[in-house]
Amino acid sequence: PAAVISLSVWLMSQPQSVMFNEEAVGGVVDRTWLAGQGMVGALVFGVIVGMIYCWFLKKDITIKMPAGVPQGVANAFTALIPAAAIIVGWTAIIYIVDITMHTTVMQWVYAMIQAPLQGLTDNLGGVIAHQFLVTFLWWFGIHGATVVGGVMGGILTANVSDNQAILDSGRELTVANGGHIFTSQLIDQFCTVTGSGLTLGLVVYLCFFAKSEQLRSIGKLGIGPGLFNINEPILFGTPIVLNPMLAVPFILTPVLSGALTYLLIQWGILPMFTGVVVPWTTPPIISGLLVNGWKTMVWQAIVIVGSFFIYFPFIKMYDNQLYKEEQEAAE
Repeated sequence: PAAVISLSVWLMSQPQSVMFNEEAVGGVVDRTWLAGQGMVGALVFGVIVGMIYCWFLKKDITIKMPAGVPQGVANAFTALIPAAAIIVGWTAIIYIVDITMHTTVMQWVYAMIQAPLQGLTDNLGGVIAHQFLVTFLWWFGIHGATVVGGVMGGILTANVSDNQAILDSGRELTVANGGHIFTSQLIDQFCTVTGSGLTLGLVVYLCFFAKSEQLRSIGKLGIGPGLFNINEPILFGTPIVLNPMLAVPFILTPVLSGALTYLLIQWGILPMFTGVVVPWTTPPIISGLLVNGWKTMVWQAIVIVGSFFIYFPFIKMYDNQLYKEEQEAAE
């Protein structure tokens, strides 16, 4: 019921007419708000409705059916009072916003929340902060990509949608025309490719250069999933989590990759990302080619090779330590 009420609130909040041949046409859904521009509004309305609905249930402000009534029917009546209160209250908000600001709730959320957030995050500092938080949280064992993605996912998806809209309009995709450099593809293909921390270079060392039996075993276990951007075996098996010897390269590698990629796009060396998004499990190199052509593919390969050299001095020191411990244990 809460999901259905959220959907109703979302539809109510949108413009109730569109302009066609200089005439307002009602009874339609404006497609403008079905893509990136409506993303943050949908998240906000869903959270608000969910909180209010749960408050009614916790306070037991519901219609109670007698014993013997089927549970499905009883649940439908339970939702009536919260639904009525939310719909009536939201209708009042819609009229207040319309009278005082001459706009819709959806347009107000976009102008006051989404647009400033997109502008605030679409810069070099935003890329660096995003990746620092992802790997910093992961180092403590918290799934940083999920935590940060829950906040940033809608904004980055909206950036992708805006870039594609520019191309669809026939204009050149540039920052001057409103294009965004910081998109979900930048994160997926250059920061979390091969897993959070960009760990494929580390895995290559573990498989082919490690002296420690422990690290060689973990490398063999992790190379397959790593090619599909899954690196939990490496994070918890090496381990990287709570390991001070590997904290610096783990945090530094994706930050450098994201920052350099941002600058190369800003300088016009790499093309800006369009609306093409591939599944996050798409292997590296292939994903770079599919997302944005051969230049992006080549740069992605350079980044992955570079990750090996960033990790090398740190993992070699850790490898020597483990190897020494294994030798002492064997003796």
